[in-house]
Amino acid sequence: MQHDVTAFGDEHDLPAAPDRFLDRELSWLAFNERVLDMAADQTLPLLERVNFLSIFASNLDEFFMVRVAGLKRRISTGLAVPSVTGTQPRATMKAITQKASALARRHADLYRLDIRPRLEGEDIHVVGLDDLTEAERASMARLFEERVFPVLTPLAVDPAHPFPYVSGLSLNLGVVLRHPRSGVEHFARVKVPPVLPRFIDVASIQPDGQSGRGSRTTADPDAAARFLPIEELITAHLDILFEGMEVVSASCFRITRNEDVAVEEDDAENLLKALEQELERRRFGPAVRLEVTDDMHPRVRELLVSELALNESEIYELPTPLDLRGLSILADIPREDLHYPKAVPFVSRALAEAESSDQPDVFSALRDREILLQHPYESFSTSVQAFIEQAAADPHVVAIKQTLYRTSGDSPIVDALIEAAQAGKQVLAVVEIKARFDEANNITWARKLERAGVHVVYGIVGLKTHAKLCMVVRQEPGGLRRYCHVGTGNYHPKTARIYEDLGLLSSDPVVGRDIAKLFNQLSGLAPDTTYSRLLVAPSRVREGLLEHVREATERARRGERARIRMKMNSIVDEAIIDHLYLASRAGVEVQLFVRGICAIRPGIPGLSDNIEVRSILGRFLEHSRAFVFEHGDRLQHAEASIGSSDLMHRNLDRRVEALVRLQDPQHVDEVRQMLDLAFSDSTAHFELDCDGVWTRIASDADGAALDDYQQQLYRAHRTRWSRQRG
Repeated sequence: MQHDVTAFGDEHDLPAAPDRFLDRELSWLAFNERVLDMAADQTLPLLERVNFLSIFASNLDEFFMVRVAGLKRRISTGLAVPSVTGTQPRATMKAITQKASALARRHADLYRLDIRPRLEGEDIHVVGLDDLTEAERASMARLFEERVFPVLTPLAVDPAHPFPYVSGLSLNLGVVLRHPRSGVEHFARVKVPPVLPRFIDVASIQPDGQSGRGSRTTADPDAAARFLPIEELITAHLDILFEGMEVVSASCFRITRNEDVAVEEDDAENLLKALEQELERRRFGPAVRLEVTDDMHPRVRELLVSELALNESEIYELPTPLDLRGLSILADIPREDLHYPKAVPFVSRALAEAESSDQPDVFSALRDREILLQHPYESFSTSVQAFIEQAAADPHVVAIKQTLYRTSGDSPIVDALIEAAQAGKQVLAVVEIKARFDEANNITWARKLERAGVHVVYGIVGLKTHAKLCMVVRQEPGGLRRYCHVGTGNYHPKTARIYEDLGLLSSDPVVGRDIAKLFNQLSGLAPDTTYSRLLVAPSRVREGLLEHVREATERARRGERARIRMKMNSIVDEAIIDHLYLASRAGVEVQLFVRGICAIRPGIPGLSDNIEVRSILGRFLEHSRAFVFEHGDRLQHAEASIGSSDLMHRNLDRRVEALVRLQDPQHVDEVRQMLDLAFSDSTAHFELDCDGVWTRIASDADGAALDDYQQQLYRAHRTRWSRQRG
């Protein structure tokens, strides 16, 4: 592709060429393609490849439910304005369809032609009923009769029975039936109940048809593992569902609907009730994708397309089985030889030095210093979770304030807040009930917190509260003291074991004052609040980062060496991208570590030839956000911040986000070392070129495998822990 840089004017002008941005939708698909590349990597443990297949399927579902649905809605309502790349929405939709179709087919073929045969080579089988012994088929028949049949609801289509509503992401059987006397054929739909496992572990089913006490986790790990797709069990017993009819054909289909929600908060007296009503409407959103198996009866296909008002471009014809999200069941098989080596998180070195009995004393550890954490290498349960639990149990603590964006239903964090409220402490929870796809869960535990006496608020009208903050106020001999946590990840103990995140524990009065102000803004009215060590969106994150970028640019123009390094999930914001282009043209070295969407074009001569973009995928989901600005002959001067914000419009303009500036030089160095490792020539990574193409760099020029980034970080944390123990 040719890139016109002459339109950019002199070096002080912002670029104006429309092709300076990559399309965000296609960039998202490119991210999921990298996930698929990981599934295709034959050097990875087999069950980890299976897990990447499952993640790809789940990601693609969400892409259609939100991004494709939104694009279709804009086209249908006439709000079809070009994107920042200058592309018309219909052209974008066409490009999405072509790319998504190719990826979906590659995904299905990868499972069918590569991974499934390799699973069979490891004695892990996805089987049909014909592959089972007579005794096993009898057990499956009893399982169907006792646990499956009672929850099935066959729905026929005829003049007396209209075409049924088909829920989004449900797996369904489209059945053609023939009346034995009249010969008339009928269509019926059978929904596979989501309460049933996608793949039935044959070994876990006892002769009476009941599930065994355990699952594969308690079975002999060396025994053959066999899994029966639930739709095959249902198909084999359709004669029971449709007694007296002949089953002509049965094949699977699946619909994806628009499942994004929007609540006009200004018009909603009660946000919870308004959101509950919107969640109910979500179930009936328009269809945006139809997945069918390639063996589907033509009449069934025609009926589905007609009833769902879809066109051919929205139909994805794939081999069985559909809905490979369910492969996560296989990925959980406890075969250590087919998984990544176990990685046990370590107690933070700084916290371990303040251990009291069997648990670190967090308050003691924080009195004289701040602590930088990196999960999951360092344990969440012995740091952040312990901080909140100790605060709840400590009689000297008088108040706890916490933001909650996503957490688990059985979260010890929620339990600790309830315990604190019941003990008479003042507890404030700023709950974001509009967290996408977690809305219903968040409503449930928001009400649970309210019933326990926690003050629950829902933030600022029109903004999502995405900041990761906790503040504990403790009565001490010298007076009240604030202890705080600022993080990049959710207060979610389960995802903290698989998401990479950074967090800062601090008792610095400046941080405490900043966070107290922010909580007052969230729960009260304080629109003109200013902060010292925090950058808070929507008012200051973009401008605060741009000030650093401009400073680096000016240093480079004066002949000083300067470097900008950013780690984030996504970068789309045009203002920040344009200023990074200007920095690059001035000679600033720009290194971007981006997990997901990236709209910047690196490597364009005269515009972005000093910009390098890398992405790293691995056993942990790279989720932290870090921003580092360095200058000096040896880049000896550096400033770093961490926090919750990605560089997207929604984060910078429509969310409450918080970044905290790191003050301890050792913490700044730790973040710099993390980025040194990510951009080392010896580290495996994906690299982005100016045309939006990502290339996996996994070996050197001699063919030797490059180092795994996350494994190196794990070893570094283990070395620190060993020295501390030593």
